[in-house]
Amino acid sequence: GGGMYNANSSNPTLENCTFTNNIASNSSGGGMYNDNSSSPTLTDCTFTNNTANDGRGGAMYNGDSSTTLTDCTFTCNTATFGGGMFNSYNSNPTLTNCMFTSNVNSFIGGGMYNASSSPTMTNCTLTGNPPDVCGRGMGNDSSSPTLTDCTFTNNSAEVSGGGMYNQNSSDPMLM
Repeated sequence: GGGMYNANSSNPTLENCTFTNNIASNSSGGGMYNDNSSSPTLTDCTFTNNTANDGRGGAMYNGDSSTTLTDCTFTCNTATFGGGMFNSYNSNPTLTNCMFTSNVNSFIGGGMYNASSSPTMTNCTLTGNPPDVCGRGMGNDSSSPTLTDCTFTNNSAEVSGGGMYNQNSSDPMLM
């Protein structure tokens, strides 16, 4: 994690924090990396212009971790997978009133990419994420996210799934 690394059941609480211009040169999570049952709680936090050079989670990477985020924004973050957020290894974050805007990736999931993970999102917006190959707003691989009152706007993809791309038995629930 370029900005913060939480490992082995670390559960910090952050309010009104800003993660800007952080780079994870040889790792994931340009802004924050959460690993091995770490589940921080973030409120009113902003992630802008963070980069993960190894390709996962420009702003945030969750590996076997279930972060809680409320009123957080992810803008202009960059990674190959999950420009805004990458969730893997049974990570099940809870997001409320969060926004993913103009996050850049070169393959799948500009706003968010889920691999064997199932986030729960309420009143979240994934918008204006520029073209990539698949799933510009959200990409799901063997994942079943639950989205309630979420909005996907102005996302586009060069191949398929501008708003959402699902593969390998992904079963999202949209309400």
